[in-house]
Amino acid sequence: MKLLVTGGCGFIGSNFILHWVKKYPQDTVVNIDKLTYAGNLENLKSIENNPHYSFEKGDILDSEFVDSHMKGVDTVVHFAAESHVDRSILDPAPFITTNVLGTGVLLKAALKHKITRFHHISTDEVFGSLPIMSDDVFTLNTPYDPRSPYAASKAGSDHLVRAYHTTYGLPITISNCSNNYGPYQFPEKFIPLAITNILEGEKVPVYGDGANIRDWLYVEDHCEAIDMILHKGVEGKTYLVGGMAKSITNLDLLKKILVLMHKGKEYIDFVKDRPGHDHRYAIDPSSTNKIGWQPKHTLETGLEKTITWYIQNKNWWKNIKSGEYKKYYLRQYGT
Repeated sequence: MKLLVTGGCGFIGSNFILHWVKKYPQDTVVNIDKLTYAGNLENLKSIENNPHYSFEKGDILDSEFVDSHMKGVDTVVHFAAESHVDRSILDPAPFITTNVLGTGVLLKAALKHKITRFHHISTDEVFGSLPIMSDDVFTLNTPYDPRSPYAASKAGSDHLVRAYHTTYGLPITISNCSNNYGPYQFPEKFIPLAITNILEGEKVPVYGDGANIRDWLYVEDHCEAIDMILHKGVEGKTYLVGGMAKSITNLDLLKKILVLMHKGKEYIDFVKDRPGHDHRYAIDPSSTNKIGWQPKHTLETGLEKTITWYIQNKNWWKNIKSGEYKKYYLRQYGT
């Protein structure tokens, strides 16, 4: 089988490619990535000489580039997206163009080349926010209610993917996942930001009072879920992928990281809350459980593996936390 992976130099995309190349060594994987600030070829250095893997630099908004690399492909796994809520608040335009228009370019090419499966990676943020004091969860019947430019752009791309299935018969599947964490995650996201700041002796910024709740999914478990959906998922269906059964606030998550890293509460730095900050996410993963998937990592085991990885790969993240990233950090948190 030949796979085209978009955004394969990003966090989840690179973990997926490493998973696939190891598990299915005879398959061919083509990775297309624009290499924006969050794309990093270092993530895939271990397979750069693998004859079954190739990388092509380009933009999914470039229809000629996309068309040329869609030829002969069986399956498309579409990760490429602008994905950070904070950045979408600062400038929504790249999120609209990449996440909506870019997905449209890919769908048009996939239809032309008769792709046998187009799998679209999305987020639970398209469903909006759940009340803090409730047991509600996002289900397949939850109406879309995006509350940030990022979430709205992903909601738009989800609808476009479904429209191509309904209107043109394109064989698609969609997965909406909860917050991912693990190796190779760009250190603007909460967990790697916390770990790397602590390793540098710096405080960790926490929005508002830290009471916002998220559902956390270890990236290797997410890759296994996508694998399962590609092999056992039903064409035209959506699958929800959640990582844990018990909700945890951002503040309690940071405290858990501090305990694992043998540090104290003096590393906690409460900062002004961001606009439109969603209160709580929680996913019902039964749609994915029904095709045989279960997460293998608890939050504790996933955090332990993640902390160890960042300790052992300081050069990777130290090279990132410099230059333009420092400018963004100062702009966002003011410290």
